[in-house]
Amino acid sequence: MSYESRSREIADALIAIEGVGFLPAAPITFKSGIKSPVYCDNRRFPFWPEEWAKVIHGFEALIAEQKIPVDVVAGVEAAGIPHSAALGFSMRLPSVFIRKELKEHGTRKRVEGGDVMGRRVVLVEDLVTTGGSSIAAIEALRAEGAVVSDCVAIISYGFREAVELFKNAGIQLHAATTFQAVLQSALQSKMIDEAGAAAVRDWLQEPRTWAKRHGFE
Repeated sequence: MSYESRSREIADALIAIEGVGFLPAAPITFKSGIKSPVYCDNRRFPFWPEEWAKVIHGFEALIAEQKIPVDVVAGVEAAGIPHSAALGFSMRLPSVFIRKELKEHGTRKRVEGGDVMGRRVVLVEDLVTTGGSSIAAIEALRAEGAVVSDCVAIISYGFREAVELFKNAGIQLHAATTFQAVLQSALQSKMIDEAGAAAVRDWLQEPRTWAKRHGFE
């Protein structure tokens, strides 16, 4: 199956499980402060195993096609852990997880599950927005001696600031599907109309000024 076919299949799966919501008339605010006409919830996938399998197989295909070197699979708590654990199990590879913050007791480690020293680790993300949490996780892995050059995500918004952040960190980001594919699936299922899709496309181009330009600030 080609990347385009897999991308459409995963986009359709996201729409089918209602993992994407469109709110162009009542945007939500991300932790980063960005107001968004879109909400993406990939945490729903484990409840829908047939659809989730498409994501995990999509990750495996990406790793094979891009010849990504991998000894260990890693996920960021909490949303990334189910996907990284499932991918590690499917590929028969060890998996670890990265705490967002250093725990205050016990071993005081951020990387949990096993020793990553000198091992090639692929970070698995459910969603990439600005990229800050991904880069923080990669820095934590590198601090433990891991070799990290690639990150795979179910989907990325494709923001320019995230692209620059990954580039500066020396990381290749590989998304299993694109938001354009998700928009097309949403249009076909009548989850969103053309006007709403246009608002989302505008947001994808300039997310930090979108709210002001559309009268929400």
